[in-house]
Amino acid sequence: MPLPFILAGAALASAAYGAKKGYDGYQSHSEADDIVKNAKQRYDKKKTAFDKRERTTTTMLEMLGKKELEIGKRFGEFKILADKLQQQLNSGRQNKLDINIPKHELQKVEDYSYTAIGVLGTVAGASAAGAAAGFAVYGGVMALGAASTGTAISSLAGVAATNATLAAIGGGSLATGGLGMAGGTAILGAAVAGPVLAIAGWAYNSHGEEALKNALKADDEVNEAIQKLERAIEHLGQTKAYVRKIRSTLMSIYGQFDQYFDRLKDIDSHLQDIKSRNVDVVAELAKYNDSIMRVIENGYALATILVDVITTPIFKVKKVNELVVMDESGVPVMETHVDGSMVLNDSELDKQLVKARSDAGDVETA
Repeated sequence: MPLPFILAGAALASAAYGAKKGYDGYQSHSEADDIVKNAKQRYDKKKTAFDKRERTTTTMLEMLGKKELEIGKRFGEFKILADKLQQQLNSGRQNKLDINIPKHELQKVEDYSYTAIGVLGTVAGASAAGAAAGFAVYGGVMALGAASTGTAISSLAGVAATNATLAAIGGGSLATGGLGMAGGTAILGAAVAGPVLAIAGWAYNSHGEEALKNALKADDEVNEAIQKLERAIEHLGQTKAYVRKIRSTLMSIYGQFDQYFDRLKDIDSHLQDIKSRNVDVVAELAKYNDSIMRVIENGYALATILVDVITTPIFKVKKVNELVVMDESGVPVMETHVDGSMVLNDSELDKQLVKARSDAGDVETA
């Protein structure tokens, strides 16, 4: 065969081979694009579900924290009025009237109230909702830690308390690259991390086979991220369920407490009214002796039940010799799973919620 024809045939064969490689490269690129597109769709779908669960869990924590702070503030108001009426009752009496509540239980109520009022006084504006969520996670444990370690409650009511609650809500939302607010940073730790999906650019900047290899790697990352998101969604769901049960129990018992507080306010208002009309207040007070003391005692009994619920941690805390472990910032250290997420304190919560409802049922109605 003449040489020119041989060279021409070789050129055609080479062109055909090059065309096939180009086609194979195109196919690899196309397959890589499909893999990445599918992976992104699967991740986005799961992340949307996670974001929704995180938002609803965080909202529930905010609601719980606000209620716990409100309860603490109301305890302080109750104590002021109870002390005032009890002082009036005991004025000039040889045998002083006293309530039948252990002193350490009353101190626990007072300490918790002081802590809540301190946090309310240091957090305001846009950060209030976030701080409330943080308080739901850490606040009750902080009061518990103060009681067990002897930490001055004034320090928890001030800067330390604020720092601890803010520590629970730092990090920003997942959408901005953080790990979420109360639902993410505090509860999940580092359990949720998005896959590295450098979708725009690498496929067509790589050879076909390399693009396909990178796409498969990204697909594996997405599968792992989706598994993490599924575990996180389940964990947040369990947390949300317990937050709802805690808040429901608090609302029910707090309603009972408020009946006694309203009764005290009615008595005080009546006494103020007769005082303005020059009626003998001492004689009028004598009519209320047993009634006032019973209202005060029952109010405090319900307050101690409420504090016991609030200071039962939602998540398990680390303890050494029954004392809560605090870090250098005064934040309680929580037990965590291998993935860094907090461990639900489910068995203790179940027992405490059942006990609280039973004990509250034993307190007579106002």
